Amino acid sequence: MKLQEVSSLYTRQSERKFKRYVLVPDAGPLKSGFFSTKEKSVNIFVYSDESGVFDRNHNKYFVFGGVMFLDKSARDICARKYSKAEKDARSSCHMDVGQEVKASNISIKWRGKLFRALNNQIRFGVIIDEEKINANIWKSKKDKQRYLDYAYKIAVKRCFEYLISEKRINPSEVEEIFFYVDEHTTSTNGRYELEEALEREFKNGTYNYNWSTFYAPIFPQVKTVKLEYCNSSVKTLVRAADIVANKIYYYAHDDHNFSSVDPDFFVIRLP
Repeated sequence: MKLQEVSSLYTRQSERKFKRYVLVPDAGPLKSGFFSTKEKSVNIFVYSDESGVFDRNHNKYFVFGGVMFLDKSARDICARKYSKAEKDARSSCHMDVGQEVKASNISIKWRGKLFRALNNQIRFGVIIDEEKINANIWKSKKDKQRYLDYAYKIAVKRCFEYLISEKRINPSEVEEIFFYVDEHTTSTNGRYELEEALEREFKNGTYNYNWSTFYAPIFPQVKTVKLEYCNSSVKTLVRAADIVANKIYYYAHDDHNFSSVDPDFFVIRLP
């Protein structure tokens, strides 16, 4: 085989899969595909934030963005690494010791550095084109909030489905999913509605009354789906989600193919 032909077989994705499924020590025997025959429980942690204003009279795009982890250890390692990068950014940008590091108060240079501190982590998001949304959604605050809940839920679901298709998640092993969302002006009732929507989607299944059709959840063994609204000043990875959301918002005006640049950066567009 010629050298050129060999090199064409190498891709970033093929290298990642080789490292994940071949070089992992003590992984145990494998059955068909990449899943281990050994039963295990998987917890998923999702951190997210938003960028933009949901107001089509003055804004074209609204964005949700975030970072997710498939185990606690990976999450904790990333949090420590990101906290160190924040410390460097705070010093370089001459910020107070306790000042929150967010995209809105640091330089473009440091936004890029903080985003790169999340390299090799799973990042996701959704770009909402406000000009294309059905006019009925703008009639009430409740309708707008329901659409935002839908957009967020679908963005997370599509990322989960992608990870399942890549054999990085075995849906039957997922037991708990934890969502951490930056605090905003959502009412208490609105918060409960989002948690219920996430539970229906990933735990209980959904029912389409118009078509009398039931859609089973993609994680059949999941026991817990929990949503927590957080103060970003005390949640390192919610601040990381702010940087991801800002990056997506920056690219929203371009026809940017996120996954072609990085397979761990999964972004959809709505409607």
